[in-house]
Amino acid sequence: MPTITGIAYKNLRRKRVRSILTVFGIALSTWVLVSLFGFNEGYQSSLNKDIDNLGFQVLLTAKGCPYEAATLMLQGGKGLRYMPENTLDSLRANPEVEELTPMLMQTVFDVNKGEDGGVVGYLGIDPVTYPKMKTYLTFRQGGWFQDANALEAVLGYEAGELEQREVGDKILIPEKNVEVMVVGILNRSGTQDDGTIFMPFKTMQNIFGVQDQLTSIGIKLKKDTDIAAYEEKLYELEDVQVVSMAQVKNTISSLVSTARVMVMSIAIIAILIAMVGVMNTILMSVLERYQEIGIMKSLGAATAHIFRLIWLETAILCFIGGIIGSGLSIALSKATDALIRYVLPYSPTGSLIRIDAPLVLRSIGIIVLIGLVSGIYPAWRAARIKPIEAIRSSEGEL
Repeated sequence: MPTITGIAYKNLRRKRVRSILTVFGIALSTWVLVSLFGFNEGYQSSLNKDIDNLGFQVLLTAKGCPYEAATLMLQGGKGLRYMPENTLDSLRANPEVEELTPMLMQTVFDVNKGEDGGVVGYLGIDPVTYPKMKTYLTFRQGGWFQDANALEAVLGYEAGELEQREVGDKILIPEKNVEVMVVGILNRSGTQDDGTIFMPFKTMQNIFGVQDQLTSIGIKLKKDTDIAAYEEKLYELEDVQVVSMAQVKNTISSLVSTARVMVMSIAIIAILIAMVGVMNTILMSVLERYQEIGIMKSLGAATAHIFRLIWLETAILCFIGGIIGSGLSIALSKATDALIRYVLPYSPTGSLIRIDAPLVLRSIGIIVLIGLVSGIYPAWRAARIKPIEAIRSSEGEL
């Protein structure tokens, strides 16, 4: 004897094209919903990872635009101005400071890059303090330079691929006509460090003629330090800009919230369209089976049985659509990631779409629940059909 679930499934197969189109609409809604939830989790996680990978809580730069100063570290942009190296001495006197790392960024134009030339970025670092803060950086070949004045360089993964260099080779710094030896090539990290060429900052000061100058200083604070209070102390220094990585994260999150609202609006519209599609499909099914439902009730089917049958049809449509939509969201996650990166002004490294089993199950549950709500009216109308009127009618009216 067929079960009520089997009967509901067979009823849906009667009008396959209509059922398939309804499932397709539900699948699209599920895809949007899963991708939205995945973006909310993935973006925040990737942003936190980018901030944590900096290894310090506060970035000190020469006075200028704070957003461009943040870009200096997040995107590898060039600093606006220089600050004196002796600023390090003033910072070391603060008891809140656990570690400092000086940095000097420079860019040069290389005519040999591509067809029209390109810009090459160099980051001067302290070979002692910088690796301590960037513990996620590992080497494919070689290691960090040991001498703060050595004519040596460490290449990020992408820089190594672009330069086609191995440990022991030399690279020429354009415009300066200075050769430095490659002593290390980093593994891929998924950060802006992959495209960077690292050198001792003392060496870069000499090569670029900016003795005793820095573009930024990374400050790692001791645990339980009041970061806001410490930042107030830093403002007492002249001609410096204080950038809190927590503030940068909050600012970027605020900017992205607008995009989230837009995506949420699209998701709500998609869900509403799916609800209308489900309601229309089930209502049409009830209308076409008007006499059939009347006969079922005359043979003893209770109102609750009819209501449950129609409701099950709705649940089956939504469940199948939810499964297909979740599969689409997983299969197209990379394409969705690329689209978001194209739209957003700043996207952190790492995956922006993070989809896991709990997220998929939650999304399918939401879709099924919404479908059941939209199926209440058609099920209720079907349950109210009067057997005598249905049997006498050639076609029903709802």
